[in-house]
Amino acid sequence: MSESTTIHTQQSETQLDQNAEVKAPHVEISSQSESTHQPSAKPSQQHLFEEFMTKPLDIEKHSKWPWFLRMRGSITPQMIVPLLFVACWSTIITCISQFVYPLVVSSLLLTVLGFVVGLGISFRTSSAYDRYTDGRKYWAQLVQASRDLARHIWIHAKERHEEDAEKGKADLLAKLTALNLITAFAIALKHKLRFEPYTNYEDLEPLVSHLSTFAGEAYDPKTPPPKEPSIQKIVGEYLGLTMAESNPRKLLKRSNKNLGNLPLEILTYLSAYIESIIANETFNNGVHQGMVMANLASLNECLTGTERILNNPLPIAYSIAISQITWVYVIALPFQLWDSLRWVTIPGTIIGAYIILGIAAIGREIEDPFGHDVNDLPLDQYCRQIQAEMDVIASKAAPKPEHFITTAQNRLLYSLNYQAWSTKSVENIRASLKAKTNITSKPQQRPAEYTKLTKAFMNHSV
Repeated sequence: MSESTTIHTQQSETQLDQNAEVKAPHVEISSQSESTHQPSAKPSQQHLFEEFMTKPLDIEKHSKWPWFLRMRGSITPQMIVPLLFVACWSTIITCISQFVYPLVVSSLLLTVLGFVVGLGISFRTSSAYDRYTDGRKYWAQLVQASRDLARHIWIHAKERHEEDAEKGKADLLAKLTALNLITAFAIALKHKLRFEPYTNYEDLEPLVSHLSTFAGEAYDPKTPPPKEPSIQKIVGEYLGLTMAESNPRKLLKRSNKNLGNLPLEILTYLSAYIESIIANETFNNGVHQGMVMANLASLNECLTGTERILNNPLPIAYSIAISQITWVYVIALPFQLWDSLRWVTIPGTIIGAYIILGIAAIGREIEDPFGHDVNDLPLDQYCRQIQAEMDVIASKAAPKPEHFITTAQNRLLYSLNYQAWSTKSVENIRASLKAKTNITSKPQQRPAEYTKLTKAFMNHSV
């Protein structure tokens, strides 16, 4: 009896040890996330309000509201304060013209200024949209290069399980580390483009905490977390008030240490990994080596291109001049409209100002496509997509052709599987492929022809 109790106790202790080993990585990850200054599980009202006001739109969500009734993502909130000023100004000019002295200017000024304002706003908007489009193209290129690089590493880098079990396991874990670095590159680039220079972010720290980087060494855990913005500040930014805007580079300016270039440093670690698998001859195909190097160069191109967009805005002289010309046109509107519209000058001026100032505001909104604004690129979603695709690639071992070619589930042609076609001659197979072209050229006859030919092949009559 005591012996069975002892055995049962040992089994229980073994089971507890196994559960502890399984749960240990989760404990470690949670402790890492606690060390970062991230929002708590129950965010405050300010945080929820800030996310609603400034969080980029989720492209996967579908809204049934008509476009002209949508407020989130619209520049209408930014127009409230300017339009209030325009309404007061047009009311004053209209009242003076109606009751005191007619302040009338020739409509020729409206034509001349309208042409100049149209050119200026068109230049500003097209330049801003080009920057937005370039940013989107670079991130699409980053996704493509990440997929190609991960696929080449996972499929074409050999694992030496037959030679040595420990070497094979080491090769597998090294490949997994490389895929994590690919994900870390995208996330680090996202934070760099948002002027977040450190590594203490919940989505980044588990991937790069083991690397020796300038950004990791520059971060001081004793640094107090940033203060949560007040409701007044969030509303001010939502209304487009420049006095309420924070300096996006404040973290860069406060640091007294070299912050380095984290995405570039991650690329050097990836290059070191590629060099190691070439040296140990687990990646010795010259064609694949060239393609991997090309993918690394493509990632570096994405880094350089996005940095160019971020650090080279439209020259300040153009922005100031276009803004001044636009406001001169809006201020001059009631002087030119009153003689024809009288009291309708007030709503007419407001509508004209909304159109002109609104288009100019769109140019300012999309000039930097990498921030946290509603109309910025959804970089968080792009990074989650890359991470999910890395997990998909790593979820299975490199497939072997015999596992998906010679299987009975491989229906090659006319719903017949590999075994059925392997019993036929090459001439018969080629004749069947030729016959298929006649069917695909006539889609309306395809189901009947498929059924007929399938029965014929199964009866060996063809």
